[in-house]
Amino acid sequence: MSDNKLKEIELLVNDEHLDLAISAISLVTSPAIEEDFVFFNKQNEIITLAKVDEEARCLVSPALIPEKRIVRFDQDTNEEYNVFFTADTIRKCSELYLMHENNNTATYQHEKEVSGVHTVESWIKEDDKFDKSNAYGFKLPVGTWFVKMKIESDDMWKRIKSGELKGLSIEGMFAQQLSELSKVEPKTTYSNDEILEALRDIINNK
Repeated sequence: MSDNKLKEIELLVNDEHLDLAISAISLVTSPAIEEDFVFFNKQNEIITLAKVDEEARCLVSPALIPEKRIVRFDQDTNEEYNVFFTADTIRKCSELYLMHENNNTATYQHEKEVSGVHTVESWIKEDDKFDKSNAYGFKLPVGTWFVKMKIESDDMWKRIKSGELKGLSIEGMFAQQLSELSKVEPKTTYSNDEILEALRDIINNK
């Protein structure tokens, strides 16, 4: 199925599980947002893998990018679909993540919890020109959520340095809302059955 015809679902904060909006950040080999993290030294200078500062053991990465389409697969229907977050939802997620003290919870490949991985900085990009994410080489839209992570785990640091782990992926509990707004080939007319089906989907996913 081509990407421009996929059903699109907006992910929302689940008001019944605010503490789990972002329950953890996972170190992964293939980040869903398709952005790799960068290393930097104590002077906040971007460095290559060959120049990693062993004492700093820090990385900077986007955690969520507004309106970024992320392809998912529904095993029940055997179909792909897109999910995305708005800038407002991302800001709320970033706030809840810290308010519920989940910044010390991290996982490896979404499979197991790991200790010694901490989010020590968190910010929302507010400005294209002056945001500090520019210094790390990121050219991402206003509203992107960035994190700086301290890696005390020897095992995770080794995997990062080797290039096995390339980025971050969030874990959380979200509500879903069917989006009909951004399909590339929108229909201008709908049958009564199609309208009723869309309404049922929206109601069921609230």
